[in-house]
Amino acid sequence: MLKLAANHTTEFGGRGMLSRTADHLFWMARYTERAENTARMLDVNIQTQLLPQSAESAEHGWRAVLGISELQPAFDAKYGLLSRKDVLDFMVRDPDNPSSIASCLTQARENARAVRGTLTTEVWETQNTTWLEMNTLLSEGLLERDPSEFFEWVKHRSHLSRGVTIGTMLKDEAFYFIRLGTFLERADNTARLLDIKFHQTDRELLSATDMDFYHWAAVLRSVSAFETYRKAYRDVITPERVAELLILRGDMPRSLIACMSEVVNNLAQVRNDVSSETERFAGRLHADLKFNSMEDILRRGLHDYLTEFLEHVYELGNRVSRDFLLPLAA
Repeated sequence: MLKLAANHTTEFGGRGMLSRTADHLFWMARYTERAENTARMLDVNIQTQLLPQSAESAEHGWRAVLGISELQPAFDAKYGLLSRKDVLDFMVRDPDNPSSIASCLTQARENARAVRGTLTTEVWETQNTTWLEMNTLLSEGLLERDPSEFFEWVKHRSHLSRGVTIGTMLKDEAFYFIRLGTFLERADNTARLLDIKFHQTDRELLSATDMDFYHWAAVLRSVSAFETYRKAYRDVITPERVAELLILRGDMPRSLIACMSEVVNNLAQVRNDVSSETERFAGRLHADLKFNSMEDILRRGLHDYLTEFLEHVYELGNRVSRDFLLPLAA
């Protein structure tokens, strides 16, 4: 996963915002989006586990979740043998896992609390209520009774947070840093979610079976794109088109190109005297998506393409931290 940043003081994040404030806003949004995307990733695996499959395939699915999140070593060190219950505990409620849903929503709330004066009352109350309700739901055992219901709640609270932000926040630097954090995190997670299905071999991508339809449908539902796929293609679900929808379709809100378009636009709104190279880096990443084709990506290898994209998003996150969120070098 992308490195979690510490909060910093002094210097300026944009034209007039202290980097400490920009940092809190940026990471409040990233943690909220990360919690949602972790919920989506776990839910798609829960759904595919309901399909007929061997015990080995089921275990591979859970290991893929940990592996794509780069959390397999941490899980193995704590739990040893793999079980569905332990993976869910580790990815949802484990305080020692900084990317667990509970950790993310706690950190989102703490970052929001640190800049309450910058947020509207509605945005702060949404973050705070989410944290309070999460603790109640986990203590009441909702995760054990119905994990999918818990994941739907996480997604709903993230939707609410974004909606309240758009509906109540002034369109100033605070707003743009929130949006920048949201879409940078979403780009990372959409690529990881795709790679859960595609990361084994590209040959699998080109040899889908009838049973595989249900796996692709689950992937689409995990990013709220099942109905969107039907509208866009009006045909049977194929892995190639799923990949195209989630990588190259600019009208799909969670696609890589849609996320990078938002990143580029929001970076332009907060640019400062040292951020021109970061803007160019983001622009090149966006242009690669804009002028690429699914045929070229498949020819190269989807896993390799997604791996390189994730490396670039990681580098972009580091550049944003350097230019806006961390103290500038003297």
